[in-house]
Amino acid sequence: MRRTSAGLVVVLALLGGGVGFLVDTVLTATGRATFTPSALLPVLLVIIGGACLALAWPVRRSVRTGIRIDPFRATRALTLARASSLLGAILAGFGGGLLAFLLSRPVSAPVGSTVAMVALIASAAVLVVAALVAEQFCTLPKDPDDREPAEPTPEPGPGELRTGH
Repeated sequence: MRRTSAGLVVVLALLGGGVGFLVDTVLTATGRATFTPSALLPVLLVIIGGACLALAWPVRRSVRTGIRIDPFRATRALTLARASSLLGAILAGFGGGLLAFLLSRPVSAPVGSTVAMVALIASAAVLVVAALVAEQFCTLPKDPDDREPAEPTPEPGPGELRTGH
């Protein structure tokens, strides 16, 4: 499994930002209040980030000490880390889109809404970082059996050919 690329994280954050901006635009156009995430969402995102690190730590320890670990456990930790990094990127972008909409309006936004958006963006960024670190913890060293095939011996050049006289 390849590591999560920075490009994918950025693309998901941009898509999430567009969706967040669009959601608030549609809500405002239909006469409804803008979307404000729950105050518990940032707390939940930080808890998920901590869980990613906690589940990946035994994998890191087993890689460093050489003690065998259940491969399914390592796979689950890696899958959770990857999914969390992608979710964090989407939510950071979503919160950024919501905040951009609030700040672009001619009417000043309520402080509570602005603080909620900033908390969402910050906690989602913490989740992305924690998940990427957890993904790094789950990286296994290459096995000696998995090494690249040896370079083929170069063909002799025209000056190196010997003919028997």
